[in-house]
Amino acid sequence: MSEHGHGHGHGHEHGDLDWSVMGPVMEREAEVSLPLYREIAGWAADRSDRVPGPVVDAGSGPGVVSALLAEVFPDREVYAVDAETALLERAADRAHRTGLQGRLHTHRAELPGGLDALPAASLVWAGRSLHHVGDQRAGLAAFGRALLPGGHLVLLEGGLPPRTLPRELGFGRPGIESRLDAAQEEWFAGMRESLPGTVKETEDWPALLEAAGLRHVVTRSFLLDLPAPVPYETRAHLIAQWQRRLDHVELDPADRATAGRLLDPEDRAGLYHRPDLFLLSAQTVHLAVREQ
Repeated sequence: MSEHGHGHGHGHEHGDLDWSVMGPVMEREAEVSLPLYREIAGWAADRSDRVPGPVVDAGSGPGVVSALLAEVFPDREVYAVDAETALLERAADRAHRTGLQGRLHTHRAELPGGLDALPAASLVWAGRSLHHVGDQRAGLAAFGRALLPGGHLVLLEGGLPPRTLPRELGFGRPGIESRLDAAQEEWFAGMRESLPGTVKETEDWPALLEAAGLRHVVTRSFLLDLPAPVPYETRAHLIAQWQRRLDHVELDPADRATAGRLLDPEDRAGLYHRPDLFLLSAQTVHLAVREQ
């Protein structure tokens, strides 16, 4: 999954992941973020209702957002596209549970080339999936080719990393999340460098969209604001997210000790018990059109 921020999509940099284990984790993560995705999808729908045709969720993971798109676009077929069979099985299960099996279809493919096998789309949703493509410029061009004339690309890239705790925890050095962000940026840069055919690009997404032949780019950021005290499902998600982030970053011994306390189920000042745990993040979205 995307560890750079939150939400659905997943990292193909983890070739040894057990997707039968990660699938439920990703599902819960996307469900926690559904208020954010619902607002983004509604905004996109208001601007893209003129072109009939299917909707493609490019990098769908377990299909939480795919099902949401089927609800937001009730007159359209939706294709959940992902490389991992275990995740597509979860998307198909969700379609059956929600009565969407007639309109929500799964398609196994690596991005971006696998979109060629699908019918041209009225809308392509790329939710933090492009940064797992080595050549992002080529990826955007492929997303554009997957659209009908007048169709829209909804690109979720950029924003702000999540905040979940106060700066001062009551123990340890204040500001551990800022230092964790910096360590994660290093990890993310290494992940990008390790991708096949990776090309370093200035992340000026509107300019890259224009270069890919897409026009009328509109950019807006959306907040996910879940204040304390968070419900059980959100707390469980945040604990799992902290654990995953800490698994692949370097921290100094003092911060590592602080993190150990935060993840200790018996520590009353840890994540399992703190009443001040929250989730606040910002997701930037770029909407672009394939011209007639």
